Amino acid sequence: MSAKTLEVVNPYDLKPIGSVPLDSWDVIDKYLQTAHDLFRNRANWLAAYQRIEILKKTATIMESRFEELAFQIANEGGKPLIDARVEVTRAIDGVALCVKELSHLNGTEIPMDLTVAGAGRMAFTSREPIGPVVALSAFNHPLNLIVHQVAPAIAVGCPVIVKPAGDTPLSCKAFVDILYEAGLPEEWCRFTACDNNVAEKLVTDNRVAFFSFIGSSKIGWMLRSKLAPGTRCALEHGGVAPVIIEESADIEAMIPSLLKGGFYHSGQVCVSVQRVFAPQSMAKDIAQLLAEGASKLVVGNAINETTECGPLIRPHEVDRVAEWIDEAKTAGAQVLSGGKKLSDTSYAPTVLYNPPADAKVSKNEIFGPAVCVYDYETITQAIETSNALPFAFQASVFTKKLDVAMYAIQNLDATAVMVNDHTAFRVDWMPFAGRRQSGYNTGGIGYTMHDMTQDKMAVIKL
Repeated sequence: MSAKTLEVVNPYDLKPIGSVPLDSWDVIDKYLQTAHDLFRNRANWLAAYQRIEILKKTATIMESRFEELAFQIANEGGKPLIDARVEVTRAIDGVALCVKELSHLNGTEIPMDLTVAGAGRMAFTSREPIGPVVALSAFNHPLNLIVHQVAPAIAVGCPVIVKPAGDTPLSCKAFVDILYEAGLPEEWCRFTACDNNVAEKLVTDNRVAFFSFIGSSKIGWMLRSKLAPGTRCALEHGGVAPVIIEESADIEAMIPSLLKGGFYHSGQVCVSVQRVFAPQSMAKDIAQLLAEGASKLVVGNAINETTECGPLIRPHEVDRVAEWIDEAKTAGAQVLSGGKKLSDTSYAPTVLYNPPADAKVSKNEIFGPAVCVYDYETITQAIETSNALPFAFQASVFTKKLDVAMYAIQNLDATAVMVNDHTAFRVDWMPFAGRRQSGYNTGGIGYTMHDMTQDKMAVIKL
């Protein structure tokens, strides 16, 4: 074990709450070689019923430690307890979903006698595990993201090495330890915390069959460019999520939804509501309503029951958000609520009205507690502006008119368009993916399990 350690702090008061060892390349190299050898020798593979038993027991253990896991999420990640509990529920359901999806992970018959060349043969496919998986994760859902990357690998029979975000390793380690307690042999899943250069060496090693990454687009695309030949991957980055409001929208029902979608986890969500487009006659009033709601949100330490918005993950993220909002304000944006640091670790929930199109808050994912409201003349113009960025993930439209909803669904450049709901809506069995710079391949439990397996076809000459 390495003598170096990674110290973990509560992001609100920066008090130490734990530590994990930092692994050297020598340690990780052994993990990877073991994973490689496990996969290459099929006699080592765990049968489906064994994997199912392990995952079922994992979910049971997690349920028994529900509050402990929720507190850990809040304490290391800054997500308010009320939302951390939702995350634990999702994580438990995600493990159970892996078991259900295994019954759908099957092959199919391929018709052979469609031409003379294929006549006299029968063929079918089956799904096999792809090989060793390496997963790098993000801080903002420190348990559920790990479940999304690790549990599918376990379910389909892939050995996996997981590196959590440096800010939130404790929830990841807790999950891996629970897997061991549930009966998973340790060589099938390894937790590692390591320096970035060691992580890059791990990711780009030619023994890696599948690379799962959740995090910044800059890092994700860089690592993808360095993958060894043959390594498959899935990248989940961020967006600058647009919301289109049409004149018939139910404003009373919409405002709470947008507040939740914009300020959940203080905006540190890859599909957080960021750009809200409203008709000129309504935009300022909508912005004021959002500002009133934002100003009432309770900001504080995430481990407190009353907290609705926790800290940002690091002090320099608070400084960055402050710089972006100050830039927008100087350029002409109206600050209707917030617009200031509350401390070195927290920023006030902020609503901006009509920031310039070239401001950072209009072009880039802010990943902080800020929502921008813009007025528009035509819905076509609003959708064109929504689609103008190199990022495309989830979007939404609020309207009571079916034709408007269908127009938005057809024309918004997004992998999912929510109608009368915020952009951050997700259930874990739906496809979840970014287009263009926002990601590569598709997340969601079943989709990940499919990506971590590969087709094998048998052709039998009769």
